[in-house]
Amino acid sequence: MVAATIIKVLNNNVVMANHQEDGEVIVIGNGIGFNRKKDEQLSIDEADKVFVVKSEKEQEQYKKLIPNMDEDLQSVIIEAIEHISNRVSGSLNEHIHIGLTDHLLFALERVRNGFTINNPFLIETVTLYPYEQELAKEVVELIGKKTGIFLPEGEVGFITLHIHSALMNKDLGEVNKHSQLVTHLIHVIEEGLSLTLDKESLDYMRLVRHLRFTIERVVQGEKVKEPEKIGNLLKHEYPLCYNLSWKLIKIMQQYLKKPVYEAETVYLTMHLQRLQKNK
Repeated sequence: MVAATIIKVLNNNVVMANHQEDGEVIVIGNGIGFNRKKDEQLSIDEADKVFVVKSEKEQEQYKKLIPNMDEDLQSVIIEAIEHISNRVSGSLNEHIHIGLTDHLLFALERVRNGFTINNPFLIETVTLYPYEQELAKEVVELIGKKTGIFLPEGEVGFITLHIHSALMNKDLGEVNKHSQLVTHLIHVIEEGLSLTLDKESLDYMRLVRHLRFTIERVVQGEKVKEPEKIGNLLKHEYPLCYNLSWKLIKIMQQYLKKPVYEAETVYLTMHLQRLQKNK
């Protein structure tokens, strides 16, 4: 039996405890906090879920979040996160217990009060992360069945970002920033080529994913080989697309604060030329 010492009972189902190996942990289990007191010993075997919160800021956030939360609603959110965990092959960053709980709590409250938030990055988000989007849709459906509150489509995009952030162990702010950057680049492309992209088309999906992988390469400092002869050919044959691709690269450099290798221009130009050809 691995024991932990209770630091604070947050509600009947959640306690904060000091674990002998992992330090301060959140312990979740049905009725695990009922009639418990500070400094009481707790068997970890009784818990459904134990996770470590290393950030003091997040510890405080969770302490404030849980006591004011309806316990039935909390159980549904815990079940939703457990569903995500069971559906993915890798491990989730434990921050999802705080970030997604916080988001879902306020999203459900907004819908109850008749308010919805427009998600301007929805189309790009679901195109970038189709696997995470499927999980997000399952979460919305699960919560709807359990609570009778069905979150709007825009929330699928927000939940998708939380899942991707936890799955890839990335900061949610960075994931959100990259999604916004792709949306901005799409608008620049539409304006530069004087067209409106069909968001359901295969060309659009290819373009968005290419932009995503370009951004990831830039962030990681990964160099791509420059096909110089092809670059010179594209520059002379397709000046509009070539110049537009340079504009996109400069936007990425400013946004990401990192250099972008010239070879990316070639691959972007080819994507843009395909779009213009199908215009």
